[in-house]
Amino acid sequence: MSIRTLDDLLAEGVSGRRVLVRADLNVPLDKQTGAITDDGRIRAVLPTLGALVEAGAKVVVCSHLGRPKGAPDPQFSLSPVAGRLGELLGAPVHFATDTVGESARSTVADLADGQVALLENLRFNAGETSKDEAERGAFADQLAAFGDAYVDDAFGAVHRKHASVYDVPARLPHVAGRLVLREVEVLSKLTSEPERPYVVVLGGSKVSDKLAVIEALLPTVDRLLIGGGMCFTFLKAQGLEVGTSLLEKDMVETCRNLLERADGKIMLPVDVVVADAFAPDAAHDTVRVDGIPSHRLGLDVGPETVAGFAAALSQAKTIFWNGPMGVFEMAAFAAGTRGIAEAITKADAFSVVGGGDSAAAVRALGLDESSFGHISTGGGASLEYLEGKTLPGIAALEN
Repeated sequence: MSIRTLDDLLAEGVSGRRVLVRADLNVPLDKQTGAITDDGRIRAVLPTLGALVEAGAKVVVCSHLGRPKGAPDPQFSLSPVAGRLGELLGAPVHFATDTVGESARSTVADLADGQVALLENLRFNAGETSKDEAERGAFADQLAAFGDAYVDDAFGAVHRKHASVYDVPARLPHVAGRLVLREVEVLSKLTSEPERPYVVVLGGSKVSDKLAVIEALLPTVDRLLIGGGMCFTFLKAQGLEVGTSLLEKDMVETCRNLLERADGKIMLPVDVVVADAFAPDAAHDTVRVDGIPSHRLGLDVGPETVAGFAAALSQAKTIFWNGPMGVFEMAAFAAGTRGIAEAITKADAFSVVGGGDSAAAVRALGLDESSFGHISTGGGASLEYLEGKTLPGIAALEN
């Protein structure tokens, strides 16, 4: 890639200059208290922000959070993020209560060298996500006015053609931040010459969400292990009863074709944990996949499946994992995800956790993040990269 990096920008000197940093601070918040429940994405951008602060830049950070409808919505405010970011940086973060309005202008204008400001949620402005290039461009003009240079360190957003990701870099000298650079370096290892055996674990709820990446990976992987809610559509394609489990009926034939073409590469669960209801306290037990009762639903893979998947993973030299094996948020249905995660950490392999729910599961289950080769901050972005798609945010940095 012909992308300039943060080190290139630092070498030019940033002391006293305003540097606009697009970060991905889209952290989960507790619905009752508004407290941050997982600050992994905030910590991921610290190397870039810390380097700019140390070099004396006036750092202006912008990000989205959640999916507001192009207007201010208090439940999606970045205010709690400003507080946590300040704690992690060890210095106050000046928070603008709007994105490009009077508060943002005065907050940025008052920054001293080495200080950090955070603008309010980008998606409070319709121009951020607009499909209309003129509207998006007008918003990008306002954002770009806050910087003398631009750093993209929001890998979780590079697959979006949004103003702050795609249009702003066309208006300012631009570089990739340390996180984005690391993500691209890691994922390029998976798409070029991965050390073999190369084993991929896919979970999550829907086959349709992962179809493109399955199609892209099948020719290149040695084993593809499928769990989570999406496995039931594959099991249905084998003619098995799946009860009231999550099922995409319109994908059954597609799954049947994938299994026929996979030449034995695809491994499916042999046992699952079934329950009477989708509830943390529902009665549940483990059954073979050919014995799922018609009135029950599968919420996790079973111990035999974990053992079989773990055996395949133990042979791997390269591992990519995206998607939980079950409803890990409920303790009764977390064993499958925990078992697979632990098997990945024990393998003598370069392992990549593909962001999203997988990264959330690693932290929620209290697993040692350093046991994995890399934990991506972008679930959708990492999948689209592996699919071979052009990511708008990366393309913008290359220009």
